[in-house]
Amino acid sequence: MPALWDNHAMSGNTFGTLFAVTNFGESHGPAIGCVIDGCPPGMPLSESDIQADLDRRRPGTSRHVTQRNEPDAVEILSGVYEGKTTGTPIALLIRNTDQRSKDYSNIAESFRPGHADYTYWHKYGIRDPRGGGRSSARLTAPTVAAGAVAKKWLAQRYGTQFRACMTQLGELAIPFESWEHVRSNPFFAPVADVAQYEDYMDALRKAGDSCGARIRVQATGVPVGLGEPLYDKLDADIAYAMMGLNAVKGVEIGAGFASVSQRGTTHGDSMTPGGFETNNAGGVLGGISTGQDLEVSIAIKPTSSIISPRASIDIHGNSAEVITKGRHDPCVGIRAAPIAEALLALVVMDHALRHRAQCADVTSAVPPIQASFL
Repeated sequence: MPALWDNHAMSGNTFGTLFAVTNFGESHGPAIGCVIDGCPPGMPLSESDIQADLDRRRPGTSRHVTQRNEPDAVEILSGVYEGKTTGTPIALLIRNTDQRSKDYSNIAESFRPGHADYTYWHKYGIRDPRGGGRSSARLTAPTVAAGAVAKKWLAQRYGTQFRACMTQLGELAIPFESWEHVRSNPFFAPVADVAQYEDYMDALRKAGDSCGARIRVQATGVPVGLGEPLYDKLDADIAYAMMGLNAVKGVEIGAGFASVSQRGTTHGDSMTPGGFETNNAGGVLGGISTGQDLEVSIAIKPTSSIISPRASIDIHGNSAEVITKGRHDPCVGIRAAPIAEALLALVVMDHALRHRAQCADVTSAVPPIQASFL
């Protein structure tokens, strides 16, 4: 069956077809985690391979994000023997250690505007208000953990690498200087000086408000031929995955919406024996990877949980004023870069296994070409 049907058949908690990741837990439960089914056997894997990415995503790393102090220490419970994957399900566990459930007692019977409270209540007839429960961005930690496993296999098999950076914070555009700067500041910004973004976030927190962000995600060293020709196109599955990330309201592949104003003479990526001249397609043509870099951009909305009072209703339909206490990211986009990387890795990993299963013996007289403009 198509991957899309498989995902939906699992009540929305499992992602992927051959590399399937089932996510479990709640923000204030005892633990969160995931089960990875379909990881090839024989790959060296330890907690340290996963922990580095979790440390990039974890809360409490700067004054600009939630001060919830979680170590996010991952435990491998199964699927690894004598340091190597066995081909059986890999269970990853991350214990919650710094919950403050009392912060949410005042919203147990009301709905936060812009949050999933209202829809969860109507869908299930019950909801966990503590930290957003299942709808919390806390549940992105297992995604990052699973993505780290996919990244390692893809790096060893194809040399594929993933990276992401912030290109806009609220109304402030962030120019691109170098990927080298991304790991040296709390914004994952590709610039050396982030002073203006520090000031912007300090003022935003003081005002009790929040803002959105734009994140650029890139995969390099992607082999040619990943993806399917119709419903499971590589770019369609990328968009599907990115829209599954909390607060994402838009996804662009390659030139994205800028392609509306481009001419065909400009948008089509010309090819030469030396490679592609441009990458407006974002590394995907006809739903199949070209071997160029995958280029993705996502738009993240402002955080819904803020301390400024807002009008809402309660579970009885009466008017209510909502003030959300607790520890929240005034911009969830600040910690989104490693999550977006993980989601892109999961998509590429799943399609790499699917391609290997169906087309591993396919050869072509025409060698793959790369991007000559890089």
